[in-house]
Amino acid sequence: MSVGVQSNLLRKLGGSTVGHAKVDDIRYLQIPLPPTLAEQRAIAEALGDADALIESLEQLIAKKRAVKQGAMQELLRPKAGWVAAKLGSLGAFLKGSGVKKDDTQSGDIPCIRYGEIYTKHSDYIKTFYSWISPAVAATARRLKVGDVLFAGSGETKEEIGKCVAFVDDVIAYAGGDIVILRPEKACALFLGYYLNTATINRQKASRGQGDAVVHIGSAALANIDLTLPPSVDEQTAIAAVLSDMDAEIAELEAKLVKARQVKQGMMQELLTGRVRLV
Repeated sequence: MSVGVQSNLLRKLGGSTVGHAKVDDIRYLQIPLPPTLAEQRAIAEALGDADALIESLEQLIAKKRAVKQGAMQELLRPKAGWVAAKLGSLGAFLKGSGVKKDDTQSGDIPCIRYGEIYTKHSDYIKTFYSWISPAVAATARRLKVGDVLFAGSGETKEEIGKCVAFVDDVIAYAGGDIVILRPEKACALFLGYYLNTATINRQKASRGQGDAVVHIGSAALANIDLTLPPSVDEQTAIAAVLSDMDAEIAELEAKLVKARQVKQGMMQELLTGRVRLV
């Protein structure tokens, strides 16, 4: 239904989106129509082609996500020659600090807040959503490329300790309720994927404390058992395969957004008569 037709129908309902249209309201509703069936069919075909493109992109994205999930299960599964370690043996733990909710749009310096780890990021940081002033940054923890950030608070034990790797060499800061691991001899991007697997998540859940709000700290995280590739080079190679898949999916998702925008624009032009297919 075009915007114009919707507006006419809402006027008959008194402008309310909640109500019941009478049969006569619909029977005598004025709608603009192309004068010939040929033009109507041409418009429907054009919009159908747009729908087909959108559907094909959705199906391809779903397939690529399934392939990536399978690749993660295979590549991150411990193998012969992998070594056991405690998470705390990989480096030092730090704590985020500062940055209240009201500070998150106070400047132009990028910042990560613990809630964004749950809602905005997956495995590694690709973009930023909070920006702080120099005054706020002075009270926050500056990040270093290669840091791994854990959400120290959450609503459930199942999600506690979700983590993301900080892989770009930019100036950025971490707010409070973020636990930071600064690895010395490990690939941070690999850890971003590996430390969000089901096996590790079960360990984090078992160490979460609290009911209404669940917390996990550096001491609990340090005791998590890992089984890792013995060399940083192997970790880096695995991470590169998975990040390439992420990049391909992100590119397809951008195409999907564009395709939906194009279809919306086509509807606005073709279903109002501003553009004719004669």
